[in-house]
Amino acid sequence: MTSAKRRSASWARKAGGDKGPSPQRRAATTFGRLAGHEGAETYQKNDIVFAQGDAANAVFLIQRGEIKLTVVSSRGRSAIIGLLRAGDFVGEGCLAGQPLRMATASALSQASLVRIDKARLVRLLAEDRGLSDAFTSYLLRRTMRVEEDLVDRLFNSTEKRLARALLLLADHGKDPGKEPVISRVTQETLAEMIGTTRARVSVFMNRFRKLGLIDYNGGLRVREALVSVILND
Repeated sequence: MTSAKRRSASWARKAGGDKGPSPQRRAATTFGRLAGHEGAETYQKNDIVFAQGDAANAVFLIQRGEIKLTVVSSRGRSAIIGLLRAGDFVGEGCLAGQPLRMATASALSQASLVRIDKARLVRLLAEDRGLSDAFTSYLLRRTMRVEEDLVDRLFNSTEKRLARALLLLADHGKDPGKEPVISRVTQETLAEMIGTTRARVSVFMNRFRKLGLIDYNGGLRVREALVSVILND
C-alpha cells in the first residue's frame, strides 16, 4: 500500500465516527453554558462575522449554521481555508497572541454565534479545568484537521480532494445508515476549498453523479460509496 493510500485509509477510518462526544462538542457544551447568558447574534447569508485585518479580541461559538473562512492575498487572490459548523469555534487564534484576524469569517447560511471576549475566556479557561481540557482537545483536533487538509492539497488529485471535501461537508460517518444531505454549497465554493477551477469541479461532480456516488434529488446527497474515490489509487 502506498503512503498516499495509507493516509487516505487512515482518514477514512477516522471519518467513520468515534464513540462518545467529540472534543469540540464537549467544549461547545461547556462554552455555551458559560457564555449562554450573553445571547447569540444572528447573521444572514454572506454577513461578515469579522474581516481579515480586524483586531482579534474575541472567540465565537457557532450555535447554528455554517461559517466560511476566506483569505485574500496582497495580489487579490482569495481562497477558502475552512468551513465550520454548529459546535465549532471561530477566531480562537487570538488566544495564541494573534493581534489581527488572519482571515475573514462570513456566514455561508443563516447562522447564530455566541461571542465571548478574549480576556474573559482566558479567565474562564484558567478557572475551569474541564473547560480548559475540552477546549485544548478541540484545538488539537483542529490542528490535525489543518495538517490533513495540507497533505490532501499537496499529494491528492483534484478528484480525491473534491471527494474528501464532500464527505467532510456531509459529516460522513456521523449517522451510519443515513444518507447525509449537504446544505446549499456552490461549485465556486467547492473550487476555492480544494484549489481548482469551477470547470474542473463541474466535471468531477457530473462523474460522481453518473457513478451514483452523489445525487441532486432534494439537495446534494452524498453516498457512502464516495469513500472509494479516496481509497483507490
